[in-house]
Amino acid sequence: MSLQETIKAELKPAMMAKDSVKLTVIRGLISAFTNELVSLGRTPQSELADEEVLAVIRRAVKQRKDSIEQFEKGGRADLADSEKAELAILDKYLPAMMSQDDIRAFAEAKKAELGVTDKSKVGMLMSALMKDLKGKADGGDVKAVVESLF
Repeated sequence: MSLQETIKAELKPAMMAKDSVKLTVIRGLISAFTNELVSLGRTPQSELADEEVLAVIRRAVKQRKDSIEQFEKGGRADLADSEKAELAILDKYLPAMMSQDDIRAFAEAKKAELGVTDKSKVGMLMSALMKDLKGKADGGDVKAVVESLF
């Protein structure tokens, strides 16, 4: 069963359990999947590949994180808590991300491979790392590790 089908299958149990937060998240994802299909020029009844589904979920996670940050800056803890609850549900659908220690080992190897010796070539190193670690590591963690190398 594809990831998209798995998520759709969780809709009915969430309805039966009256889990409004999970229901909101799943409905939002299903809508985002349909929008993604249409933007790719496919019919709404088509299926997305698992990588495309993960990309949609990552976008939703990023939106939630941005919202949480904005709500906390604005002193709206109630809205931030709501977004955090949705974020926790979305995180369950994503594969585990690499830790900063794992990223550091990878970054040091890539730094040696590219021959980066000074801070002027940080952009080149970041670009290469993000290309290799796409979907496996959080961009903020990669940035923090690269900055700590110099």
